[in-house]
Amino acid sequence: MGELRSGPGPELAGRPRLGVSSCLLGAEVRFNGGHKRYRFLADELDGYVDWVPYCPEVEIGLGVPREAIRLTAGGRLVNRSGTADHTAAMAALPLPAGLDGYVFKAKSPSCGIGGIPRYADNGQPADRAGRGLYAARVLAAYPLLAAEEEGRLNDGVLREAFTERVFAAARLRGLLSGPWQPRDLVGFHARHKLQLLSHDPVRYRQAGRVVAAAGSAPRERTAAAYQDLFLAALAVRPTRGRHANALLHAFSRVSRELDRPRRADLVARIGAYRRGEMPLGVPVALLAHYASGGGLPWLASQSYLDPFPPVLRPRHGV
Repeated sequence: MGELRSGPGPELAGRPRLGVSSCLLGAEVRFNGGHKRYRFLADELDGYVDWVPYCPEVEIGLGVPREAIRLTAGGRLVNRSGTADHTAAMAALPLPAGLDGYVFKAKSPSCGIGGIPRYADNGQPADRAGRGLYAARVLAAYPLLAAEEEGRLNDGVLREAFTERVFAAARLRGLLSGPWQPRDLVGFHARHKLQLLSHDPVRYRQAGRVVAAAGSAPRERTAAAYQDLFLAALAVRPTRGRHANALLHAFSRVSRELDRPRRADLVARIGAYRRGEMPLGVPVALLAHYASGGGLPWLASQSYLDPFPPVLRPRHGV
């Protein structure tokens, strides 16, 4: 992912850098002079991330207010009256760099990720198969970037998945942007073991092979290969089975340090979660409780137990 490169360890210093459609933070840049302030971003996530607000329509020189623009069936970006074509100007905008995620304005002909109306030459609606021209360029350049439209973040599970991905990406960027050594990558991979296993065990193992060869492979190649596998793994939606397997792996690592009643309690809760009888947060909270008591350094180091600031929402799970 190139330009996007930048748990416990040296990577914790950085905060996620998130691109965002400016109107979602309350900037009055929309065609009608208004905004679309989105509370989760402006009130809840603000303070935990560094925003990179951007309005491509303003950046190409369109005023506020302005005539609305729309997509044609042929992929052009024009004003509603058809007297101006903004396709080339939008294509010439610089792409962002160093981002950990992006929140785009839904239904926008410049920023919408999908389902954007397209119009025939006669001005009649053709379909809703369009993608905003600016969003399309960003996502083509950075296919592993965590990106959502604000409307989808109303879904608690999708919101949690997005938040998890951007904080994980920021931790990796924080590591790779510094003078890291192979041992640092080993530690990072170890701290993210449970988190990666809950998403994509295959890519976890592939990334492990990259880490194992880090001492003999070119530094930039190692960083790029690990980053791609790490971000691709986190883009895979966890399943109840993979979460349960990750929890059982954690149990196997700490069972000798637990007495018989606590072992039985933890196994019972993992089993109940696997059967859909309790939410993910219950066995995770129990593991976190054991980790906080001391004497379990491996468990306490796992990003899985605290993947993002807990104030941003409890875990919804699968």
